[in-house]
Amino acid sequence: MTTKKYEDFKVGDKAEHSKTVTEADVVLFAGISGDFNPLHINEEFAKKSQFGKRLVHGCFSSALISAVIGMKLPGPGALYVSQISNFRKPVFVGDTLTATAEVAEKFTKKEGTLKFLKINTVVTNQNGVVVTDGEALVIIM
Repeated sequence: MTTKKYEDFKVGDKAEHSKTVTEADVVLFAGISGDFNPLHINEEFAKKSQFGKRLVHGCFSSALISAVIGMKLPGPGALYVSQISNFRKPVFVGDTLTATAEVAEKFTKKEGTLKFLKINTVVTNQNGVVVTDGEALVIIM
């Protein structure tokens, strides 16, 4: 596993991570997060909602952003310090999500000792519809 140096990154660098959401993913996410909202786990309850079926947790999209940031861009050794997430559209079991990270800005603080990347984040479904967008801040160690 190789880690990149701050100097290796350029504005416009991109990476992505894709995952098809399964029933098991939703159940495990509920267990890990403690979020058992019936909109996510109870089909009969969710049928009565405006969506007519269960929704995947919004933070599931954020978790995919974490995967692309932690494993690909910037990758191992980066410290994920903040995330702004806007949940734009619902996600359902069976959707294939693609999280994309793109370097928007590079900057330093504390006389150059802290090196940051500002990363634009977008998650789309299998139809190219944006379900989540936002930005992340990452320190390059």
